[in-house]
Amino acid sequence: MDLGLKDRVYVVTGATRGLGNAAARELVADGAKVVLTGRDEKTAVEAAAALGPDAVGVAADNADPQAADRLVATARERFGRFDGVLISVGGPPPGFVADNTDDQWQAAFESVFLGAVRLARTAAAALEDGGVIGFVLSGSVHEPIPGLTISNGLRPGLAGFAKSLADEMGPRGIRVVGLLPGRIDTDRVRELDGMSADPEATRAAAESRVPLRRYGAPEEFGRAAAFLLSPAASYVTGVMLPVDGGVRHGF
Repeated sequence: MDLGLKDRVYVVTGATRGLGNAAARELVADGAKVVLTGRDEKTAVEAAAALGPDAVGVAADNADPQAADRLVATARERFGRFDGVLISVGGPPPGFVADNTDDQWQAAFESVFLGAVRLARTAAAALEDGGVIGFVLSGSVHEPIPGLTISNGLRPGLAGFAKSLADEMGPRGIRVVGLLPGRIDTDRVRELDGMSADPEATRAAAESRVPLRRYGAPEEFGRAAAFLLSPAASYVTGVMLPVDGGVRHGF
């Protein structure tokens, strides 16, 4: 199936590695052009270079109030158009309720929550009929994940914001979608597993709770993201798609 991605232009944040990078890679593979971001300029440029001439890397922090306008402008200057954004940020610091400090909460709110809201608002103002705004969230939207208290607190709120935005943008032909990754085999997930006394046992236990009995590959997440962002999903909006191997048992 042709996803209709050829020559469409997307901004993908937090895309130097992990889920954002997997999404950017699949978008480019299907013919799209991508402006990818990371906090470090060298890393962002190198990640874009690995994807070829249809990708450009920009140093940007989602918490920076100026970043959103700059990214949309870069898409238009480098590739001549702007068709959508996938807002992906690194996970906030792990910890239980008693572990996380006010400073950690504040920093995570600025980056994970307010930064995402600002990017989405800026994209919404710049997009035309057929545009799309995507959020990479987490299964914690539906069920808290032990040891990730800050994420548990912020991501459900972003899902609510995304749903509100979908309702408001629908009449303009702009779609809003979310992806809820489960245990995808990224550096972040391996880092979380590595915090346990026995990482291999932790992974085995986690895999046993996945109906497919394995962690997902980054490219599997990337393909799901590319589809939702593409014109092939033109009648899909306001949804939160689990990409978790069947872990979520609700409908």
